[in-house]
Amino acid sequence: MALAQWWVILIAAGVVVLAVATGLTIGLRRGVRHRTEHSAPIARAERLRTLSSFRRAVNRRTAALAGVLALGVVAVVVAGVVAARPMSSQTIQPVNTSRDIMLCLDVSGSMSDVDVEVLSVFEELLDGFEGERIGLTIFNSSPVQVFPLTDDYEFIRTHLQSIRESFDYTDEIPEHWIGTLNGPGASLIGDGLASCAMRFDHLDDERSRSIILATDNELAGASIVTLEEAAQYAASTGVRVFALNPVQGVNTRISDELVAAAQSTGGEAYGLRDTTTVADIIADVQEQDATELRGQAQVVWTDAPNVWIAVLLVLTLGFIVLMWRVRL
Repeated sequence: MALAQWWVILIAAGVVVLAVATGLTIGLRRGVRHRTEHSAPIARAERLRTLSSFRRAVNRRTAALAGVLALGVVAVVVAGVVAARPMSSQTIQPVNTSRDIMLCLDVSGSMSDVDVEVLSVFEELLDGFEGERIGLTIFNSSPVQVFPLTDDYEFIRTHLQSIRESFDYTDEIPEHWIGTLNGPGASLIGDGLASCAMRFDHLDDERSRSIILATDNELAGASIVTLEEAAQYAASTGVRVFALNPVQGVNTRISDELVAAAQSTGGEAYGLRDTTTVADIIADVQEQDATELRGQAQVVWTDAPNVWIAVLLVLTLGFIVLMWRVRL
């Protein structure tokens, strides 16, 4: 118990002692004054005191007064305990899903429909996330981080919706164009993937890290980093790449490059066909990465005055009943 709480109890005890002393002093003075002003000599009073009924009445009154005094003292002490705010402790060990997912979206014109589908699915999945951290990086001729890895799902939802709506091209300069057209060429997949792989933090922590890469792998220009080099870097940092390719199988060479890059990281490449949806692919990613991390145990202190308040109420009720019976 804290030092301040002990001080409250000591003050309450002092108040009790002072109140009892004051009550006894006033009671004795009133008794003396009452006997002086109103008493009259009674012959053979000692015989009255020897009656058993008289002795029982005196004993009952004495016991009642002692009970009133005891209840009053205990009630004040309990009130001091309540005022001292008794607390209870509970040990909690937080459990978080050890999954970091970076959405890596090729926002070139040919990928608009796929990107909208990916963003929409993630908006729906947010309600089921608990502990997962989500990040979003978009790229075309240059990469842009929309938001870093975070588990603030309201924040994530706001930005996913904003980027998704920008594909409607209702603004003069859509949001997904800002910062993604600063280099020569378009769909520089290697640069985009490398940028996404560099967005993971706390690499010393035991967390599952995945990139969901949505691209058709149709490179238009010279990238700084090739797709193979970017995949090697991701693998070296323990990041797995899961690629979503809307044209997989149409161009075998391009599709094979993307499949090889994803598989080299321990991930996989998926073609979006009539029998495969983005939700199915993301569910597969979640199932493979579903592990838990137990955080450091924490002791949480909370106010727990309920029992003491109940005891105080019972004592107060008993005190009132005895006072009524004694009729002081």
